[in-house]
Amino acid sequence: MEVPRDPSTTPSASLGMTGNTIYGMACTFMNKEEPFSSLDRHLASLMTRLAESKDNSLELATLLLSRQQTSGNTCLSFEEVSEAELSAGKNADLWTKALRATGMVGKPGDLKPLILDKKDRLYLRRYWEYEQSLAASIKKLLAAPPPSFDQELLSAGLDRLFPENQQTNWQRVAASKAIARNFCVITGGPGTGKTRTVIGILALLVEQAGGPLRIALAAPSGKAAARLKESIESSKEKLDCAGQVKAWLPNEASTIHRLLGVIPDSPYFRHNAERPLVVDAVIIDEASMVDLATMAKLFAAIPAGARVILLGDQDQLTSVEAGYVLGDICHAPPESKSPAKLTPQLSFAFGQGSSSQPLRDSIVELRKNYRFPEESGIYQLVEAINRGDADAALKLLRDESHADIAWKILPHARTLPKSLRETVVMSYQSYLETSDPREALRRFDEYRVLCAVRNGPYGVVELNRLIEGALFDAGLLREIEHSYHGQPVMVTRNDYNNRLFNGDVGITMADPGAGGEKRTFFASAEGKLRRVLPSRLPIHETAFAMTVHKSQGSEFARVLLLLPERDSPLLTRELLYTGLTRARQGLEIWATESVLRAAIAKQVRRSSGLREALWEET
Repeated sequence: MEVPRDPSTTPSASLGMTGNTIYGMACTFMNKEEPFSSLDRHLASLMTRLAESKDNSLELATLLLSRQQTSGNTCLSFEEVSEAELSAGKNADLWTKALRATGMVGKPGDLKPLILDKKDRLYLRRYWEYEQSLAASIKKLLAAPPPSFDQELLSAGLDRLFPENQQTNWQRVAASKAIARNFCVITGGPGTGKTRTVIGILALLVEQAGGPLRIALAAPSGKAAARLKESIESSKEKLDCAGQVKAWLPNEASTIHRLLGVIPDSPYFRHNAERPLVVDAVIIDEASMVDLATMAKLFAAIPAGARVILLGDQDQLTSVEAGYVLGDICHAPPESKSPAKLTPQLSFAFGQGSSSQPLRDSIVELRKNYRFPEESGIYQLVEAINRGDADAALKLLRDESHADIAWKILPHARTLPKSLRETVVMSYQSYLETSDPREALRRFDEYRVLCAVRNGPYGVVELNRLIEGALFDAGLLREIEHSYHGQPVMVTRNDYNNRLFNGDVGITMADPGAGGEKRTFFASAEGKLRRVLPSRLPIHETAFAMTVHKSQGSEFARVLLLLPERDSPLLTRELLYTGLTRARQGLEIWATESVLRAAIAKQVRRSSGLREALWEET
């Protein structure tokens, strides 16, 4: 006869958990009253029902893991859980012991729904596989024999396209590495010339091949892909190379999903490891926005012998979905012998760096900013924020000697409509007074209101409503119903039939060519106007104001950035950086000092094992 076990000796009892306290403890860790979705709860319930050992520790761990996943993390670190003092013993070993006893958690390589690695990080199995697959693909590229190239031809091309000067030309460094390596990452802030660099790289690749190459240009969003295509088209004639080389340059760009071949209602793509892409090179723009799952599937579809070049800003906001891929690639872990944040190295000859650190030698950070003079307020403010120096940032904002930056204490929600009225009427009046759609689109991009959050009194939804009201009261809008004249709209779902993509912005106006009927006008990648019936628009929203996330990759002459009245997990240094660098000429921030300081002090921290997987053997 089996002797009943003392409940106080079970792992869940050691963790101080009962069924009644699981959600409260999980909420304590998340620092929220109700952070869990129905999906979180159903997944936790499923794991508990399937478990061999009925232990509440599995339910709690699955709840936390699922919530971490939707927050952008690829795993749950039990070290962080223990630091949060959820468990009575404050010891990660208690958690891991309890979880392994459930039969649902395995070690790396086991066929279990949950994987617990040697660093006590808990994964959904597929995300552990994504990390391992991506790390293996990148290491394979780094270990493969470097591509052959004509050094004399490359030297001549570099001299023409990236001439040397008294200072190091980091664009030239990046171009040389991209030609001489299978894998290259080019990172840098807005205005550092990433797109200009990749256009020169395309010319060098074609010169080396002596003919057209199968080069795939892609980006995470349709808007970013269209902008990349537009940049290449507009820069071709300026290139110092033969006319035939210009003719051979690629002139199409697509989303990553379209490149890989979407299979409707499936997480898989037509191109994969068994059916790779038919390409000689793949160039991905805005790589900071690509999540782990998409990047892993992309690299799995890269054929042997093809080059991969990633372009992105490692300081910008990360992907909406789980992962911190570009950051993990560009930043070595603290215990690594490499510096935590990589800087470009001069030890190269036509891109060949030290073989002892192939990953480090494949990354170049563009340093010179061609958009912001170093003495400008925007440049100095961005640098202070990136350093996490709140005192220096606030000093700059208080210093009225910089005409391009301004700071206003956030108005109370009751007085916000009055505070906004003068600013938005003056800023949006110009585009509303022209009847030329092309000119209206140009003028509209001179100013934009950016918000950190979507909902609440300082969120995008409310700000768009307030701005519409202010412009209506000023007589600049005659109506504010559905599809009104002058309405700026932003597409929120890709529509390949109409060639409209998530993030595309258009303006609804009377169309002289259609008897004055309303059309929504969009600027195409070819520089032409596209007209779409408002009734045929895909899912969209009004776009006087947009979130900082949606503004990634865009730029405006002037920006008004509003932060909410209280701190939020969304308010980070990366969000501030991304919002501020959308402005070319003028920037105004409305925020309280406490919220600004909190945002500057807070960096995006995503739990991931990719960084270690990439750097431990490279």
